[in-house]
Amino acid sequence: MAEIKKITKAEQQGQTKIRSVPVAVTPEGFWCCPSPVAFQKTLKSHHSLHKPKHSPTEKKPAEKEKEKEKRPSSTTIRSVIASDEQQQQQSNSEETTHHSIAVPVTTLPRKVAIEFGEPGSSDAKVILVGKQGFCVKLSVHKKVLVDHSSFFAKKLSDKDSVFACLEIESCEDAEIYVETVGLMYCKDMKQRLMKQNVSRVLRVLNVAELLGFGSCVQSCLDYLEAVPWVGEEEEEKVISSILRLKTEGVGVSVVTTPVLKRVASSSVDPPKETLSRIIELVLRSKEEKSRREMKSIVLKLLREQNGNNVAENFNQTIYSSCQRCLDMVLSLFRQDESDAKQIGVEADNLTWLLDVLAERQAAEEFSVTWANQKELALLHEKVPLVSRYHISRVTSRLFVGIGRGELLPSKDTRLLLLTTWLQPLFKDYNWLQHGCRSFDGKLVEEGIGRTILTLPLEDQQRILMSWLGSFLNGGDGCPNLQRAFEVWWRRSFVRPYSDRQGSGVSQTDSTSKE
Repeated sequence: MAEIKKITKAEQQGQTKIRSVPVAVTPEGFWCCPSPVAFQKTLKSHHSLHKPKHSPTEKKPAEKEKEKEKRPSSTTIRSVIASDEQQQQQSNSEETTHHSIAVPVTTLPRKVAIEFGEPGSSDAKVILVGKQGFCVKLSVHKKVLVDHSSFFAKKLSDKDSVFACLEIESCEDAEIYVETVGLMYCKDMKQRLMKQNVSRVLRVLNVAELLGFGSCVQSCLDYLEAVPWVGEEEEEKVISSILRLKTEGVGVSVVTTPVLKRVASSSVDPPKETLSRIIELVLRSKEEKSRREMKSIVLKLLREQNGNNVAENFNQTIYSSCQRCLDMVLSLFRQDESDAKQIGVEADNLTWLLDVLAERQAAEEFSVTWANQKELALLHEKVPLVSRYHISRVTSRLFVGIGRGELLPSKDTRLLLLTTWLQPLFKDYNWLQHGCRSFDGKLVEEGIGRTILTLPLEDQQRILMSWLGSFLNGGDGCPNLQRAFEVWWRRSFVRPYSDRQGSGVSQTDSTSKE
């Protein structure tokens, strides 16, 4: 399509049969309906034109005509398509412009002549005036344009002359205008669009919609419905273009178009059953690597949504899954021989579900449920350390969430959580550090300390004194809560709040007496 075919004398005399495809004619010669590459090359060649060079030898008449077509002109657009007499006036104007050094060549309009159909058979011209200072002259057939385009049908119907002329000013995408007009001459637009990429078809769709070229709009939509969209950016461009598409006079229903069905269903929110099914499939997976990867993906997607377009009762689905996992853990702890691997799986599931709830700012209820697991806490001491330490990961995640402000349980819940699960966590801490790759000791210690410091001062003292005995005996096998200990110490001994309050009162009293 991009190859330029040279014309022999016989072809110029009309002895050669013309192919039944759009033919574009430029000063360089013939080619089929202009390809993007050929059209761009033509524009570049005209952009780079400078003052015509004089040749010492006499040029043939045909070469003179070509040079006239290439030569920049300062005359109006109408003179481009004028008769032979007007062309003579244009030549005089061009000569004047040529000898004038006050007008830079880059400011002069550049011309590209393109002819569709059989040479010499056109009965209308369309002038595209680009913003960059060049114009494209299209020799077309009035019937073809009127039959395919409601825009041209309206514009050209007002012109009663035998040879109609239409000028389109400030054309932002002249190249695509030319290609879209060329598609009016094509019998199989689908085949031609298949050679383009998504970005270019979107540009054609935009121009076709402006021209009221309904069959082209439909062909573009059929192409976009079938072709894969690569990346989120391209998908956004497709969807936004279709949503902006005007349906008046085009005959395309944007609401029911198959293109949008790729990204939107008839229901506004994803059904609860689908989300529940996804959660259960992930939790019950027997393949560790796949389960871990899908947990990460689902959590990431839920985080990106940030609660939007997610069923309102989805939290209840998560809590139901949490309860099933808790029941499974209790059943495993009650057995004479514990299954360390399965306990680890259920603990990991609980931690992941807690992550999901924390992302949705709905983990307070879980903290209440976990703080009241007294039977599980009692059974914890009887289960071998190699099996039970996985459960302390759930406790650690709760403390981290409270320390970060991801969940805000009540004071009673925080106190009950520390009373029930802090000592089991101390006993499992050494195993958590060495047996769990994802365990972040510094983060857990910070979360425990911050949780303790949210309690009344008396509770802080009782819990931290208990920690001090475990830390002095356990060393690195016990969480390091020294920072929380220092804060509690300053609150209690350095400058107690009661002293500060009393000092303020005394100062006020003394001031009032004065």
